[in-house]
Amino acid sequence: MLFLERLRLNCLQHGPKTAIEFRRKTGTERISYDALWHRVAATAAWLAEQGVSPGGRVAVCLPKSLAAIELHLAACSIGAVSMPLNPAYSASELKYLLEDSGARLLIAPPEGPDSAPADGPESDTPTRVVGVGPEGLSHRLPATSGELNKVKLSHKSPALMLYTSGTTGRPKGAVMSHGSLTANIDMLGKAWQWSSNDVLLHVLPLFHVHGLLVALHGALNAGATAVVRPSFEASTVLRDIGAKDCSVFMAVPTMYRRLLEALGDSKLDLGHMRLLTSGSDRLPIEVFDAIEQRLGHRVVERYGMTETGIMLSNPVDGARVPGQVGVPLPGVEMRIVNEDTGKPCERGEVGELQTRGPHVFSGYWNDPDKTSRSFTSDGWFRTGDLGLRDSHGRFELKGRMTDLIITGGFNVYPTEVEHVLARHPGVSQCAVAGVPDADWGEAVTAFVVRANTSMTAEELVRHSRSALTAYKSPKRVVFVDALPRNAMGKVQKKTLVSGLAAESPKSA
Repeated sequence: MLFLERLRLNCLQHGPKTAIEFRRKTGTERISYDALWHRVAATAAWLAEQGVSPGGRVAVCLPKSLAAIELHLAACSIGAVSMPLNPAYSASELKYLLEDSGARLLIAPPEGPDSAPADGPESDTPTRVVGVGPEGLSHRLPATSGELNKVKLSHKSPALMLYTSGTTGRPKGAVMSHGSLTANIDMLGKAWQWSSNDVLLHVLPLFHVHGLLVALHGALNAGATAVVRPSFEASTVLRDIGAKDCSVFMAVPTMYRRLLEALGDSKLDLGHMRLLTSGSDRLPIEVFDAIEQRLGHRVVERYGMTETGIMLSNPVDGARVPGQVGVPLPGVEMRIVNEDTGKPCERGEVGELQTRGPHVFSGYWNDPDKTSRSFTSDGWFRTGDLGLRDSHGRFELKGRMTDLIITGGFNVYPTEVEHVLARHPGVSQCAVAGVPDADWGEAVTAFVVRANTSMTAEELVRHSRSALTAYKSPKRVVFVDALPRNAMGKVQKKTLVSGLAAESPKSA
C-alpha cells in the first residue's frame, strides 16, 4: 500500500484527530486528518486548474507552513513531482534549479520573482510564478467533495525530487518514486515503532529528506500528530518538550548543541518522551553523552542520504552505541566494499558503504550518466561514504570518499562555493574545505590567495552571501600565500586543513 493510500485510510480512521498542530508565536492552528484530506483534495484540484499534469514538476519555495505541506501532498496525489525548495535560495540558485528541472509552476511568496526562465530540455516557455502569502491557499481553492481525481499511481511513478550536492559542483535532482518513498517510511515505522499515539515535535526544514520524509511523512503514515514549529529556537523547543505533550523529537547535532547551551547548568527530565533521534550529520560522542546526562535520553543515531532515505539505525530496544549508526533497517541490504578492488570487506575493515533495496531512489533527473555511475553492475548504490562493520554487525562511519561538506546537517559541495568566490576581483585563487567544528560539525572554510591585498575577509563573506544561502557561505576565510598542490596540480585540501592547527593566518 502506497503512502498516500495509507494517509487516506488514516483520514477515514482518525477523522477528527489532529493531524498537524502548527504552533506560531502569534497563535496555534490545528487541522484534523479529515480536514487535511479535504484540503489536499482541494489543493490538487487547484493544481490541475494551473495546468499541472502527471509527471510535471511543481516547485514549492515557501516558508515552512501548512500551505507548503498541502501543496506537497497534493502534487504527489495527482501524479506530479513535488519539488520543495529552500526559500533562502538566492535568485541565481533558484534560476538554476528551475531551468534544470523544467518546472512549469513555481509557488513562492508574493515578494518573489515575477518570472523565472525555464530553459530545460522539455520547455521553451518560462516558469509561471504564483505568489502565496501567509494566509495560504484557502481563499483560492475550488469547491470540492474532498475526493481526489482518480490518478493511477504505481510504485514506479515519480513522486518527489530533492536537489542534492553530489560529485559535481552543481546540485542534482534526486527522484524518488512512490515505491521508494513508501518503503522508506514503512521501514522506519517498524524500526522506530511509530504508532498513532505518538506526538512528534517537528522543527526541521521541509525541503530536506530529514524533515519531510523521515519526520512529517513518518508521523502522518502512523496516524500520529505532528506539532510543527516554523523554525528551531532552543528556548521554545525546551519549553515544548518539557511540557510532556510530545513523545518524539528529531534534530541534527547542531540543534542538540543549542539545546544544551540553552539549558546552561540545569537538567531537564525527558523521561516522558519515547524517542529522540539525531541525523543528517555525525553526532559527536561528547554530545551524545551530554544529552544522556542532562536530558535523560540515549539518542537514536541513524544514517541516510537524500538518494536512499534512512538505511541504518541504532535500535529503539537494544544497545544505542555512541559513534555508531546501528544496523540495516528491515528490507535494507548493506555492504562495505574495498575502494580499490570492489570486493566485500571483512568485519572491522574500512571501505565504501553500498546499499540495495526498494528504498533507493530512481535516479538523477536528466542525468543518466551520473545515475549509471552511481550504481554497480549488480544494482548496489554507491553512497560515497566510508565505514566499517564491527564484530556485532553494527556500522560505524569513517568519513567520505569525496570532499562534500556537511555543516549543521546540510550538504555543501566546495566547487559551488569556489565558483562564487572566484568571481570576486580580489580573489586570485581559492579552495573551500570543511574544517571540524564543535558547533556545526564542519565549518565551510575558504582558503584564499588574494589578487588585491586590501580585500578583507568580511568583504568576501558578504560577496558569497549575495549569491549563496547562508549555510553555504564560508564561516571562515583564511588568507594564504599559495595553495599546496600535488604533481598533477590538484589542490591538497587536507594539507590546508591540517595546517590550521599549526598556523593562525588572518581569518574571518
